Amino acid sequence: MSGIYIHIPFCKQACHYCDFHFSTSLKKKEEMVLALAKEIQMRKNEPGNEKVETIYFGGGTPSILSVAEIQFLIDTVYENFEVVENPEITLEANPDDLSFQSDGGNVSSAKHPIKDLKEIGINRLSIGIQSFFEEDLKLMNRAHNAEEAKKCLETATQYFDNITIDLIYGIPGMTNERWLENIETALSFGIPHISSYALTVEPKTALDSFIKKGTIQAPKEEVANEHFHLLVNRLQEAGFIHYELSNFGKPNYFSKNNSAYWLGKKYIGIGPSAHSYDGRNRSWNLANNTLYIKSIQENKRPSEAETLSTIDRYNEYIMTGLRTIWGVSLERVEREFGTKFSEYLNRQSQKFIEQGYLEIVIPDEAGKILKTTPKGKFLTDGIASDLFLLNLE
Repeated sequence: MSGIYIHIPFCKQACHYCDFHFSTSLKKKEEMVLALAKEIQMRKNEPGNEKVETIYFGGGTPSILSVAEIQFLIDTVYENFEVVENPEITLEANPDDLSFQSDGGNVSSAKHPIKDLKEIGINRLSIGIQSFFEEDLKLMNRAHNAEEAKKCLETATQYFDNITIDLIYGIPGMTNERWLENIETALSFGIPHISSYALTVEPKTALDSFIKKGTIQAPKEEVANEHFHLLVNRLQEAGFIHYELSNFGKPNYFSKNNSAYWLGKKYIGIGPSAHSYDGRNRSWNLANNTLYIKSIQENKRPSEAETLSTIDRYNEYIMTGLRTIWGVSLERVEREFGTKFSEYLNRQSQKFIEQGYLEIVIPDEAGKILKTTPKGKFLTDGIASDLFLLNLE
């Protein structure tokens, strides 16, 4: 097994662009934590008692939980699964949650959650910065401000070596200069990993509504493309490896949890809306907090599942492979999926090779690998969809 993902479905407030499953009501938080722990216990034999290499708290906003609640869930994993000696344990957090918590105004008894998280075994922080500029944070309705973002990183780097931050580009009104300043600010803290995404407009989000009303300008793809290439060039200059379309890491600081997803390893998803994969089957819990808690209390997992067809698995491999530095192994396509698939891939990829968006490389003795070129990186998802196979006829 690669790892366990635990979805914490709570947030202080809704970011305007977010379409993940969460609730801003914390009334059921204690019940939810108990339900998450029970689901971990219920699934202790999945899949096949393999060792756990990573534990990942995602959301939502996992840092909205108390340190004691997070420790309780980590302890529950250890009690029910065999965990490797030094697992990667990641917590997604917002800057405003990682600040001093004083006890009744008594400064001498003030506690810092970052230090506490380190002490309970969290060894990787994923901090949702998004931007160091106030106007961007307000547009996105983030719960923190620019000053909190910087102070958070100042403290986090004192306790944690393995830190990643999220940054968003292509924000309406964001100039190239402001985007580059965001990147330079991030680099000034010496963090070893950055995840960066273009601002996308998801249906039924507040951002979607504001754009339709004309109160916010729609993001422009050409601006996002320009920001993406500025990001790639600057981070590569700074010694980062662009190992996945949206992820950049210094050597030895790639996300083990996320790399496992892209490499097709097995994982268990705990919590409402969380997905699981056992190599052949994908399942997902229902995205409803009340139904999730009720079902778990009744010893039932509220989930749906599907068995991936050969075509499904081929398409997923094309998508994940092209997004990473590991690319798509032409030998693996032939071996796992058959001649029809490899012949189709060769035909479909030819036009992109001729246009300079894809290339075939032979690294060491790994055989032929199909990869995106620097020119094709920003277009990866669109290129991959053109290589998908719909049927074998």
